[in-house]
Amino acid sequence: MFARLRPGRAVAPYLLGLPAWVYLLLFFLIPLASMLALSVATGNPLVGYSYTGHITEFQDAIVRYHRQFLRSFYYGGLSTIITLLLTYPVAYWIAFHGGRHKGTLLFLILLPFAVSFVIRTLAWQFILADRGLVLGQLKSWGIISKRAYILSTQWAVIGGLVYNSLAYYVLPLYVALEKIDRRVVRAANDLYAGPASTFFRVILPLSSPGIFAGFLLVFVTNVGDFVNAQILGGPGTYMVGNVIQDNFFVNQDYPMAAALSSILMLLLMVAIFLYARAFGTETIQEYAA
Repeated sequence: MFARLRPGRAVAPYLLGLPAWVYLLLFFLIPLASMLALSVATGNPLVGYSYTGHITEFQDAIVRYHRQFLRSFYYGGLSTIITLLLTYPVAYWIAFHGGRHKGTLLFLILLPFAVSFVIRTLAWQFILADRGLVLGQLKSWGIISKRAYILSTQWAVIGGLVYNSLAYYVLPLYVALEKIDRRVVRAANDLYAGPASTFFRVILPLSSPGIFAGFLLVFVTNVGDFVNAQILGGPGTYMVGNVIQDNFFVNQDYPMAAALSSILMLLLMVAIFLYARAFGTETIQEYAA
């Protein structure tokens, strides 16, 4: 009788994973296939679309919007690096010196992110306005020129991207730093390693899984973002996400929007692959183990 149950036991892992596969099929694979099919279609919303398989939309998308693609990857990469530099010291201090207040400190960091993404970005629009809390006060004190401004510049957009991605980097970094065996750190000190040597040769390599995971989360999110450029930027700072939004909801040029989305997804996959190869996923797995 127990021998007859063995096939069921072999199938059990696949049955347990079935909900996840159904979720991926319904909310990822089917929408992805629909987007790819729409990108090679011809027509308009009034007469409908016919899937002719022509790829001129991809060529037009690259020719017309290559600047927005380059700008998106530039903003996304730079904001991700800045976020790493800002969040690593915070995560390090909480993990190594937070004591019994670690949970409270993490809660305080994450508390602002309970507010809507759009509302938080709009708040920065008021703060960075020409007569806002920051520039307005500095101008009244005569510290900066009356003509100085931040909104509608690339730095306003990058600053918004950095602020809105802080939590996505703090958490994986904290988890990676918290998992480091403190005996390894003490052993480095016993071997006469100074604080800088201990950090760069022990702590930083052992925290690489958090750096890798956080970089992917923040980079992918920031490259495809359009809210920060829409609210804090201007026409000269538009990213490819803004172009996709305009083609979907304003111009109703669905094939072009689908082609842009497909190209962006492909470029992100290539960038992630190259980053993983350069970073060394095998080394990360060794450290994580």
